[in-house]
Amino acid sequence: MKEEFLAIDVQQHRANKRFELTVDGYTAFIDYKEEAERIHLTHTESPEALAGRGVATALIEKTLQFIETHNKKVMPYCPLVFAFIKKNPAWKRLVDPSFPAYDKL
Repeated sequence: MKEEFLAIDVQQHRANKRFELTVDGYTAFIDYKEEAERIHLTHTESPEALAGRGVATALIEKTLQFIETHNKKVMPYCPLVFAFIKKNPAWKRLVDPSFPAYDKL
């Protein structure tokens, strides 16, 4: 994660079921569904104004940190989150083994 994002906290917004990261007045988000011990990450979106800056990557990493801090498991249905975990296999520790593509990570 780029240093410029280290001090920015990810926010969980339960009402709209999103994890959000706001940078320079723009908000990137990950949609999620939550059940007892698992959080299904379903879609990541970052505004065009933030493209190429690493905001989506920071959002994903901060969201995974949040999930880990709250002792949950992740179901990475979002292709960007899946690709991030595949590229950074240490995060596979958070993936619930029941995730359909677990063996592809």
